[in-house]
Amino acid sequence: MKQNPPPTRATMKDVAERAGVSTATVSRALASPEKVSVSARQKVIQAMAGLGYSSALLPRQQKRNDSRTLLILVPDICDPFFYEMIRGIEITAAAEGYLVLIGDCAHQNLQEVGFLEQILTRQIDGLLLLGSQVPPLHELVHRDQLPPLVMANEFSADLDYPTVHIDNLTSAFNAVSYLLNTGVKKIACVTGPESISHCQYRKQGYIQALRRHNIDINPHYLARGDFSFDSGRDALSRLMRLPDPPDAVFCHNDLMALGVMHQASLLGIRIPQQLSVIGFDDIDIARYSHPPLTTISQPRFQIGCEAATLLIEIIKGERINGGSRLLEASLVVRQSTLAPA
Repeated sequence: MKQNPPPTRATMKDVAERAGVSTATVSRALASPEKVSVSARQKVIQAMAGLGYSSALLPRQQKRNDSRTLLILVPDICDPFFYEMIRGIEITAAAEGYLVLIGDCAHQNLQEVGFLEQILTRQIDGLLLLGSQVPPLHELVHRDQLPPLVMANEFSADLDYPTVHIDNLTSAFNAVSYLLNTGVKKIACVTGPESISHCQYRKQGYIQALRRHNIDINPHYLARGDFSFDSGRDALSRLMRLPDPPDAVFCHNDLMALGVMHQASLLGIRIPQQLSVIGFDDIDIARYSHPPLTTISQPRFQIGCEAATLLIEIIKGERINGGSRLLEASLVVRQSTLAPA
């Protein structure tokens, strides 16, 4: 039986023909992109992606292949949760001689040619993803074209990247168990987006804690949020309109918990006497709310430091398989919850 020959590897000439430019333009687009028009660069990058062209580096770049630059992709740079994590990354990277760039997924078009160009031409040495809510990189470029990559904050079974994270299920279980130990029984949960893996784990922790105490799960007590202050506020309004409203609320992040407490104040509900509230993350403002918020504290600065260290070790070849690192989270008890019975 005659076998088909293996497919030939795309060349720079193939890229030039597909992009409708000269090979000299392709070479300049890779070596000195600032000397090529944006439209020409975009044609070259799209042709490279379409052909699976992985020899995107010129010999000069292949010898160097060391920009001493890391790129952070953050879901939303305005979210106060990420500040400490980014600071940990920057301090650790600077100590190793690396510059850090930040790509803000919420306010920038990271699928534009400039971002894709940085990936394909290895103008960065490594990527740090601060969550799964980032552009699907596998749709932008082929997997073998990506530089070393580490995910911080969120573990996703669907993405086999080395990860630095906490045990979200156990942390949520501990938070809800603490509420139950204070004597409250009707505990609602304001969840984050279901597409985010750590929200799924936090929801499982909530459910397991109730079941451990032989409490039935009330589907009306599960209120969907989106991590914003407003979604927490709106969630409490819906929960308080139920025939049998809850006497405690566990939120998947602190911003939603602060929205819950704000709305409770507007409704004349006293915290914690009439409603206990517990958050997740321990952002800076949580300790200054009225009353101060009980929450799960994530070691955000340490997560950033560990993620940067792991990525740099992979870049240097000190780790072939980075694996994952699990850090400890802790419950910080403040005045938004009752004392244990």
